[in-house]
Amino acid sequence: MEEEITYSTVVFQNGKTRPRDQPVNKEDMTVYSEVKTKGKVPASADTKEEPAARSWPLLAGLGILSVLLVASIVVLAYIMVRMREQRSNLTDLRAENEEMEKRNGILMNETEQLSGERARLNWTLGVILTFNNFPVKAFCPEKKCQPCQKGWILYRQKCYLFTPRLPGSDWRTWEGSREFCRDTAADLVVVDDLQEMEFISNHTKFYYDKFHGFWIGLQEINKNWVWTDGRNDTLGYWLRKPLGEGGSFALMIPGKNLTESWNKAGNEFKNRFICEAEVLVRSS
Repeated sequence: MEEEITYSTVVFQNGKTRPRDQPVNKEDMTVYSEVKTKGKVPASADTKEEPAARSWPLLAGLGILSVLLVASIVVLAYIMVRMREQRSNLTDLRAENEEMEKRNGILMNETEQLSGERARLNWTLGVILTFNNFPVKAFCPEKKCQPCQKGWILYRQKCYLFTPRLPGSDWRTWEGSREFCRDTAADLVVVDDLQEMEFISNHTKFYYDKFHGFWIGLQEINKNWVWTDGRNDTLGYWLRKPLGEGGSFALMIPGKNLTESWNKAGNEFKNRFICEAEVLVRSS
């Protein structure tokens, strides 16, 4: 629909005074023309485009911020997922390490047990090889091996034989007693300390007379008292008042004070005796 256009003209007279009857000259007039429209005049193209041009940078900035925000959210979500995965991996790794340590501990225990068992078997083999004829029945009745032979007494990983009280053939000289012990892969007892002396004293009793006792593995060599294992004696549990004529071999007299129970006697004197041997099976 077209709009109506109205034209109007306004004439102003120059600032001169003229008589009423004098005609108006064109030179004395200033003419202004104005075009008025009836209704609204459409806005120009420049007027329409100006608000859009001003809002475009704002919209672009908002778009960039939106993109950056979305990207940040995506990155943050990715980081959180990776952190969860890493925590899960660390938990799994710790569990695996604990399981490996547990298995290693079990393997170490089994290795120690096997090493101990091998050492015990090697020990048993070494003891067996000390016999010329190993007494299987004496050590292993009913096919179950024991640390000591039948009739021997176990004490602190050693086996002890106290000869019986029967007189006659069971009484021997010091050298004869040692020979008997050696035939059983043993030797005359070596006393290491007061505790062992107490153990021996508890398993010996008075027999026949005050001069008789039990031979132990101690003899005088070059004026030194030496044990059968080659060590010099450091205990010196001798009687304050010796019995008999003395000699070069040690005889333990039962029923005496532990630290005053040894007497010196000659090899020709026959007595009972004590043998000491290694155990066949060690407990540890």
